Amino acid sequence: MKRLEGKIALVTGAARGIGEAVARAFVGEGALVYLADINDELGRQTATNLGQSARYIHLDVREEEDWLRTTDTLLATHGYLDVVVNNAGITGFEDGDPLHDPEHASLDAWRSVHRTNLDGVFLGCKYAIRMMRPRKRGAIINMSSRSGMVGIPGAAAYASSKAAVRNHTKSVALYCAEQDLMIRCNSIHPAAILTPMWEPMLGSGKDREARMAQFVRDTPLRRFGLPEEVAALAVLLASDEAPYITGAELNIDGGILAGSAASPHAEGA
Repeated sequence: MKRLEGKIALVTGAARGIGEAVARAFVGEGALVYLADINDELGRQTATNLGQSARYIHLDVREEEDWLRTTDTLLATHGYLDVVVNNAGITGFEDGDPLHDPEHASLDAWRSVHRTNLDGVFLGCKYAIRMMRPRKRGAIINMSSRSGMVGIPGAAAYASSKAAVRNHTKSVALYCAEQDLMIRCNSIHPAAILTPMWEPMLGSGKDREARMAQFVRDTPLRRFGLPEEVAALAVLLASDEAPYITGAELNIDGGILAGSAASPHAEGA
């Protein structure tokens, strides 16, 4: 029997990157998955590629009306939901704005990042609980970041938003326990994961490998993580194998938060 057999899941920001990998892994493990995004063309294409167990739904995580519509649709169709992965997020650099340090970041840029990364997760958790209440159980998985564990001077808004996701996850977990709901809420904290957002920085020239090595030079395992590796962790948290895990934060970072980067052994040592 597959690990998510019979479960119904919603994954936000699922058109590409980590969200797509999570949706793909969920489908592979037997779930019926709703891929939510604002990139309708790519989202529909991704859902089509994943087959009959994947469906696309337009959802702007910043808009409560969209969450209400999505909740009404899923409850009317299925009566409940088993898993919500709040994955949709932005860095703030998508429009080419390089100024995200604490001194020069604009208030508009700060609010824009938080509106997607934090408000979107708040709404995602709020309506996930509503969709899981009929069966009084479920799994909420919030995608935070290594940046939510440490300060990032050049990405202050992003780091702040992901730290808030980390904390809100715990509040949701405790609230559900107080309500006598078997709804677990956990956060995943990826570091450098090789997703499409890295491509402009890595390029495709002969120096690509050198650029990749430079970006992960402080990572003990000295490589980028893969979206499938994050998805594997999401499968565990979504499955019935993790009934006692709630309010937890799980790092997937190649060891970078363990301490100073390990040095490779010298040859012959």
